[in-house]
Amino acid sequence: MPTADERVLPKGTGYLTDLGMTGPIDSVIGMNGDICIRRFLTQIPYKMETAEGSSALMGALFRIEAESHRCVGIERIFQSL
Repeated sequence: MPTADERVLPKGTGYLTDLGMTGPIDSVIGMNGDICIRRFLTQIPYKMETAEGSSALMGALFRIEAESHRCVGIERIFQSL
């Protein structure tokens, strides 16, 4: 999940802490959750596998004023794939 704290600072800097990720939605940072939990609980390094299921693309579009080069807007992007 993205932090969704986008904002334009007073001097025109666009700021966003975390965009989220692009990959499987029902996952642990894109990986199979069961394997991640097993690795955590046993401390044994099992091979990670990409999670199955629907994916999403997360990102942001920063609008920049051409003359001042300052950010004038931020739009978060979430697209199911």
